[in-house]
Amino acid sequence: MKFSELAVYFEKIESTTSRLEMTQYLAELFSKTDREEIDKVVYLCQGQLVPSFKGIDLGVGEGLLIRAISHATGYDTTTVEKVYTKTGDLGLTAEELVKKKKQITLYTKELTVTQVYDRFYKIATISGKGSIDLKIKYMAELFTSASPLEARYIARFLTGRLRLGIGDPTIIDALSTYKTGSKELREVIERAFNLCSDLGLVARLLVEDIKKIERFKPTVFSPIRPALAERLPSAEAIFERLGECLVDSKYDGMRCQVHKKGEKIELYSRNLERITHMFPDIVEGVKKIPQEEIIFEGEMLAYDEKHRRYYSFQETMRRKRKYEIKKMEEVLPLRLFAFDLLYLNGTDYTVKPMKERRKTLEKVIPKDNDRIKVSNCIIAKSAKEIQDFFNECINQHLEGIIAKDLNAPYIAGARKFAWIKLKKSYGKLGDTFDVVIIGYYHGKGHRAKYDFGGLLTAVYNPERDVYETIAKVGSGFSEDMMKQLKEMLDKIKVKHKPKEVDSRIEPDYWVELKYVITVSADEITLSPVHTCGHTDNPEDKGFALRFPRMIQLRTDKNPEDATTTKEIKEMFELQRG
Repeated sequence: MKFSELAVYFEKIESTTSRLEMTQYLAELFSKTDREEIDKVVYLCQGQLVPSFKGIDLGVGEGLLIRAISHATGYDTTTVEKVYTKTGDLGLTAEELVKKKKQITLYTKELTVTQVYDRFYKIATISGKGSIDLKIKYMAELFTSASPLEARYIARFLTGRLRLGIGDPTIIDALSTYKTGSKELREVIERAFNLCSDLGLVARLLVEDIKKIERFKPTVFSPIRPALAERLPSAEAIFERLGECLVDSKYDGMRCQVHKKGEKIELYSRNLERITHMFPDIVEGVKKIPQEEIIFEGEMLAYDEKHRRYYSFQETMRRKRKYEIKKMEEVLPLRLFAFDLLYLNGTDYTVKPMKERRKTLEKVIPKDNDRIKVSNCIIAKSAKEIQDFFNECINQHLEGIIAKDLNAPYIAGARKFAWIKLKKSYGKLGDTFDVVIIGYYHGKGHRAKYDFGGLLTAVYNPERDVYETIAKVGSGFSEDMMKQLKEMLDKIKVKHKPKEVDSRIEPDYWVELKYVITVSADEITLSPVHTCGHTDNPEDKGFALRFPRMIQLRTDKNPEDATTTKEIKEMFELQRG
């Protein structure tokens, strides 16, 4: 496929806010894509080269891109920077300057999707002496051969700001529409994606043979998207829903998925980042598990062996670092509490009932393993037993419990009532919310010296594939946190509202969707200004959080892992009850 064709579809998708139209454009694009390129096209639509768990990042800064545009168009970097200041978008800057470039190149070639993708990959992976100059050279060569429209999307992809406004749910719908003309394959495609976290692979298998998708099974070193828990307000409500159930301790740490095949071991975070190198102590514990092939899940928690107490989430997160790893290993030793088995020696355990997964997990984790322990749980036969175990967990300074249906399979990537959480009380609502930062405000009064006055936040609506506003967060910040947030958000501020955001409110600055924070609130109220859960009726009210307070920054979560609109609606009903 010619890259110019892809660029035309990107422009069509960018020009609409209708998810239905985006889906149709994508389905049409996929129908015109060669079988050998379908995975590359899907990755490019996602704004990435490979699945995030493979850890390959383009890493191109604005300065390098400006120099590359300068080389390709004949304009000095000062001129490029002036145009960038005017447009606020390096994609539009590249488009404008390529359109009126000073120098005419004698030899250019029409770009194909594979050529552009391969060049992106080379730019991302080149390292060592002279790599900076080579990156600039390779980027300049792309711009030299590109049309103005192609230049727009090449520049945006290189900076990680594609601005199409599409997420994985829209791409999944489009793949189904391309294959069948409807969304009937959505669940099948989504299940395969949840079991491998690689939408390009799923697309390629779908094109080859739909049966490969229907029979999809987990494989080691392709992380499975984590199962999620619903919430209910009491032990009585949980027992009424599940009856006899397994009740697991809820540890307030870092969720970790462990993959082992022979001597090779990989650890993946909740947001599927490869974190193996950060936790050598956990890797040593995994080596003591005698199984040849295994995938299991657990929670990593800093643990004080001397005083037999668990550290807080904030303290545990100090272990997630690139430097001084050995030193922090001694200061904050970790334990991994395993709570679920997903794969073992060629057998897919996600399809097996919880009671069988747990029984096998207890057999395969050696009891004398000092780094990895099986989580503490009970089989509860009454609401009182659930409540007593909850109280016991809270007294141990844990976060609460998760009750699990004994007969349910592992439901990857979805929030179902197979798992139900009950947490210690936060404010009047008894729970917290993970919200996405979409904008921020100038500081006033005593905050003027930080130039930080608070955040505009949103929750995720996967049905619409958009982020809907739910709260202005103006409290809960320490002075250090205000400085940190201002520094972080200054780097990702943008001139215009991100396309995937639905907002009736205008902050002082919009930002790229990158950071998630946990907040508490007194209650969920109806709001005429926030868009969470609203309809197209302009008089319709959305949901808002009353008196929201920031608790912590969640670097282990992606925007799509935030609390959903559906959860907010359910919690509003629970609150009314």
